[in-house]
Amino acid sequence: MYKEYVIKTRLREELVLVTGLVQEAVVESGVKEGMCLVQVPHTTAGIMINENADPDVVDDILKGLKQMVPDRADYFHLEGNSPAHIKASLMGCSVQVMIEAGRLMLGTWQGIYFCEFDGPRSRKLWVRAQ
Repeated sequence: MYKEYVIKTRLREELVLVTGLVQEAVVESGVKEGMCLVQVPHTTAGIMINENADPDVVDDILKGLKQMVPDRADYFHLEGNSPAHIKASLMGCSVQVMIEAGRLMLGTWQGIYFCEFDGPRSRKLWVRAQ
């Protein structure tokens, strides 16, 4: 069984901390030791694990991605959101985290982020603990 959350993004590009939601799903699952899969079923959004202590880090990640993948280039995709597809591909659509004693085994400074690249939208986040 998996848990589905709706993430409502506010900006065209933003990184939303979802660690608390994922931990909530782990607690509800009753899994004490195992794995947690976090998946995003979208092609213009992604998921990542990175630092959650300094908000400048997520701003720097967005800035770096914007430099790597410019908004205006000679893209073929007619919808005009090719940069969002590329950034989502760079982030990936899933992460796995070990579970120990009913808790996500994340490092001291790690958090799980939903990565929006084509917002604002209402998005899905799927979590399965087993």
